[in-house]
Amino acid sequence: MAIKITPHQLSGGIAVPPSKSMAHRAIICASLAQGRSVITNIEYSKDIEATIGAMKSLGTMIFEHEDYLEIDGTTTFMKNQCEINCFESGSTLRFMVPIALVCENNLHFTGEGRLGKRPMQVYYDIFDQQGISYLYRENVLDLYVRGRMHGGEFHLPGDVSSQFISGLLFALPLMDEDSRIVMTSPVQSKGYIDLTLQMLDMFGIQIENHDYQEFMIKGGQRYQPCDYRVEADFSQAAFYLVAGALNNQVCLQDLNNESYQGDKVVVDLLCQMGCQYTETTSGMCMQSNGLKAISIDGSQCPDIIPVMALACALSSGTSYIHHIGRLRIKECDRLKATVEVINQLGGQAIEMEDAMEITGVEKLQGGQVSSYHDHRMAMMEAIASTVCLEPVIIDDEQCVEKSYPRFWEDFQQLGGVFDECKLGE
Repeated sequence: MAIKITPHQLSGGIAVPPSKSMAHRAIICASLAQGRSVITNIEYSKDIEATIGAMKSLGTMIFEHEDYLEIDGTTTFMKNQCEINCFESGSTLRFMVPIALVCENNLHFTGEGRLGKRPMQVYYDIFDQQGISYLYRENVLDLYVRGRMHGGEFHLPGDVSSQFISGLLFALPLMDEDSRIVMTSPVQSKGYIDLTLQMLDMFGIQIENHDYQEFMIKGGQRYQPCDYRVEADFSQAAFYLVAGALNNQVCLQDLNNESYQGDKVVVDLLCQMGCQYTETTSGMCMQSNGLKAISIDGSQCPDIIPVMALACALSSGTSYIHHIGRLRIKECDRLKATVEVINQLGGQAIEMEDAMEITGVEKLQGGQVSSYHDHRMAMMEAIASTVCLEPVIIDDEQCVEKSYPRFWEDFQQLGGVFDECKLGE
């Protein structure tokens, strides 16, 4: 089965879903704190359920309510042996590995989809240096780890994933020893590190950030309980902001324009393309009388590149999006997939090793495309349907549950028109 979307303009107001990135971090910090914390504005996407399940596997008491969590960090959260299913969440996997090794532990990490294909060598190198035993299978997440991690000096590349850095920043304050993380290459996705440092500070953990070149971490620190409301997600807001840039009439509620989220740059990028970002009684709106081409460095905002590429596909001139090689190791090869989808819908895009070139067209045609089982691709394709001449057919529309379970409900509320169909119809 697939979903067939009939082109229709979107209009209305929408409450932006809570930030998945902030929710991951809040759940982890609250679980490591000595006391009870309440985390509100929770949406139970599959990725967030993975992190909740991981912390429960380590022994944390988490009470799930309709849209908030009570987390009791007063119990001993470490177990001597546990199974952690990360499903398809790269954040859960890379955050949990060092956290679970704060104490002597015997761990088994499992997952689904392409998660086993995503790089883990950064941690394997640390295991080798510290004498931690591990066993894994290629291309499948079936990782066994046995031992305990110690503080000290860590040399990490900054261009693989910021999740490795964040994982260590969560765990190292709990070590007996002081630690130092030294970056061996420029850090990409700095915004995600900022979110980690912000959340750590809220829960009483202090880290010295020396211009993202090194991080100094005092050992023997203790997390303090904290109540926190998860702010709205600019990664998800980006889809609707681009929709506004493409002449849909969508207003977004609950956005924090002072947010540390790196994907907030979507606002600046669209304004550079000729849009106006305004506040109304219904929320924040993005409006445009026509888009112009742009050059985008995607190294700090990889998650918004598919939908920004859509905006470029409807702009006047030729846009260039570069430093996006890391898109190839997401839920799918998003660089390749984005180019394929734009071309299949009637746009003009060229794939390069670390970049894409997009020449704008006035209108997209529509047609059948694949979601690549990737939530961000499916949502980008849904927004694309609003500027197509013919219906857009997408397979595996349920993949949006990874980050935004109510996406189709919200899309329909805004005027999106779709029906289930069989592939090939």
